[in-house]
Amino acid sequence: MAKAAKPKGVNPTAAKAVRPPAKCPICGEPAVPEFFPFSSKRCADVDLNRWLSGRYFIPAVESEPDREIPTDEDEG
Repeated sequence: MAKAAKPKGVNPTAAKAVRPPAKCPICGEPAVPEFFPFSSKRCADVDLNRWLSGRYFIPAVESEPDREIPTDEDEG
């Protein structure tokens, strides 16, 4: 029985080496898997507090009110 051919030129560890390690958005230290994308629980809590206190926000765009769709009852 023949062995399955492995794709040439593909190194699974090379893809990880291309991307630089992620940095914590709060302190700039390397991120750790347990608190990713943060470097510590403290940094994660600082970020959460910024969202909850309103320092971070996603601006909302007011849309036009929906037009009413006529129903059979309106024709009557």
